[in-house]
Amino acid sequence: MAGIYVHIPFCKRKCKYCDFVSLAGVHDYSAYAAALISEIRLYKPLVEGRIFDTIFIGGGTPSLLPIELVCAIVDELRSCFDIVKSPEFTIEANPESLTFEKLNVYRNLGINRLSIGLQSGDDDVLRAIGRIHDKAAFINAFDAARAAGFNNINVDLMHGLPGQSTSSYLDSIRLACKLECEHISSYSLILEEHTQLYSDVINGKITLPDEDTAAEMEDSGFMLMNEFGYMRYEISNFSKPGYECKHNLNYWDNGEYLGLGLNAHSAMHFSNRWVRWANEASLSSYIIKAANGKLPVETTEEIDRDEEMFETIMVGLRKTAGISRRSFVERFGIDPVEHYASAISEAILDGFMEVSDDYIRLSNRGLDFQNEVLLKFM
Repeated sequence: MAGIYVHIPFCKRKCKYCDFVSLAGVHDYSAYAAALISEIRLYKPLVEGRIFDTIFIGGGTPSLLPIELVCAIVDELRSCFDIVKSPEFTIEANPESLTFEKLNVYRNLGINRLSIGLQSGDDDVLRAIGRIHDKAAFINAFDAARAAGFNNINVDLMHGLPGQSTSSYLDSIRLACKLECEHISSYSLILEEHTQLYSDVINGKITLPDEDTAAEMEDSGFMLMNEFGYMRYEISNFSKPGYECKHNLNYWDNGEYLGLGLNAHSAMHFSNRWVRWANEASLSSYIIKAANGKLPVETTEEIDRDEEMFETIMVGLRKTAGISRRSFVERFGIDPVEHYASAISEAILDGFMEVSDDYIRLSNRGLDFQNEVLLKFM
């Protein structure tokens, strides 16, 4: 399995908590789309023979991009790459940037999965984190997506936000569940340095919920989603049966993916070598390289076998289903239980891990201590 990720870095305004490579304000969308199309063409001969199962257009706010540019990019993807007949095809969107007309074009392009960034259903919390939509805009966008024919919609939520209480977070979950979305991604706020929110917290302008309150939000939220029929299949992701995100599952299986666009990352096997690379993080450098017929790559790293095995363990243990022992043997020629015998034995004794003939996986308790478990494997 292999996936394609396309990064659209533009936003109307950068959220206070965001440390992604995203650019607010006015930019030349056409120049960026042209660079993306050039990059796609450059990769055509390099990935010939690979079949791609998923496409994910993320950002930033991809739904900001003029629809004719989205059409041109998607047409080029289909022209240059071998993509399965009906791939899982996701686009991320913010509520305020969606219209029925735009959503209808997305569906006609073959985009069949929508990921809407709600974050919170509490308007006061949304203002505190710098979001430019409100609860009403989200509901309107969701209804428009259903009217346009989307039957696979993810809703992004966050907990541990400024001004957020446990009841407020649970109300946000109820909103998403009562709209009967197919998938919920629920992340804990990570306070990243160099963000506006970090500065506000350090300077005492904003207070975050304490650790106990954030933990209560997480535990009660996960229970509530389960009551509504959403099953946890990864540390922060929940879905109705059959609606797990295939694109992200490929990441967690340490599968191959091609990243296109500003600062996009890729990982693939070439001549039995596991290679990772990252694109330019400077918009001007990215556009200039692509426009001049050069791959806009900034860094490249060849990963040795031991590191590749550890990465496979690290991302695979994020899944509640864990790691298939058979798949690990097929990839590396060795059983993970044999190779990591000491680490696994210690994790089992601590109550963090479960092992069967088919899998190794973290227990419910172990999912809360993933980093501690991974230290044993290092």
